[in-house]
Amino acid sequence: MQFDLMTGSSSWEKTAELAMQLEKAGFSGMLFTESDQVPWMMIAAAATAAPTLEFTTGIAVALPRSPMISAQIAWELAHNTGGRFRLGLGSQVRGHVERRYGATWDKPAPQMRDYVQAFKACIRAFRREEKLHHEGPYYQLSLLPEQWSPPRHEYEDIKIDISAVGPYMCRVAGELCDGVHVHPMHSMHYINNRLLPEIERGAALTGRSAGDVDLMVPVFTVPGDSPEEREPMIARTRTQIAFYGSTPNYAFQFDDLGFSGTTARLRELMKKGDLQALANTITDEMLEHFALVARWDDMADALNARYAGVASRVVTYLASADIRQNPNNLAKWGEISRALTGTS
Repeated sequence: MQFDLMTGSSSWEKTAELAMQLEKAGFSGMLFTESDQVPWMMIAAAATAAPTLEFTTGIAVALPRSPMISAQIAWELAHNTGGRFRLGLGSQVRGHVERRYGATWDKPAPQMRDYVQAFKACIRAFRREEKLHHEGPYYQLSLLPEQWSPPRHEYEDIKIDISAVGPYMCRVAGELCDGVHVHPMHSMHYINNRLLPEIERGAALTGRSAGDVDLMVPVFTVPGDSPEEREPMIARTRTQIAFYGSTPNYAFQFDDLGFSGTTARLRELMKKGDLQALANTITDEMLEHFALVARWDDMADALNARYAGVASRVVTYLASADIRQNPNNLAKWGEISRALTGTS
């Protein structure tokens, strides 16, 4: 099980500096989100600075981009990182796709299914396995003259992963993808009883099993040797879970665990703008399901106990901000990574 750090927008210089620090500390890799800044140049800067780290996007927004554009980017990054890159895609939500990106939103899971198939058709064409030809309900690709096809390289087995929460998207991941980016707001009940069974159903369509699909799992890891040390990260975790949990599509996460009605309460508090009450709605009992709170020396064991045999990569959701605020904690996060990966 690998241990990655989740990071977002930054300058190339700061990204490269962080990558070098993480590599030295013993991290496995970096997961780049996409919000106000595209991740590609940051990944290039990080990969150049840290030649052993692995990189993924978690997630890059798919639907506003042509599958050809995504394939070209992934091809170039795979080549220049020496195969240390895997592409993680997500649909985003309707408001962003239509009103921020000015792109088409229809039915996200069928659209993502067609997108992944179109992406794979591009990669096959880049490999010169076949001429570009994809005729799907959303994407039609049939033109790739040789002079516009990227040169071949040694790292053409490019892994593609998608974010998935609902059953249809999980089946798409199982059928077509190398991995799944699990939502940060998750419980083991959700993974075992909702996510994995749907991945299994999708995987069966192509003669695979759920075990053939990697799980990249962002975790609200809250280490600290005293309640006072843990409190800032616990407060942020409560707020973040409340924010995610206010979305109606995630209400089942609470309901499955016996916390029915939580999403409705969160939505009402969100409308009132009462952020403190919003965070306070997330009880300690809820935190036990959606986060991991442990002493520094116990965190690796806690992660192993929960995710060993399930996650291919665990991604610390909170470490980036903690390292900025407490630089001396970098070595402690690195010790967690080394313990998980068995590296010295």
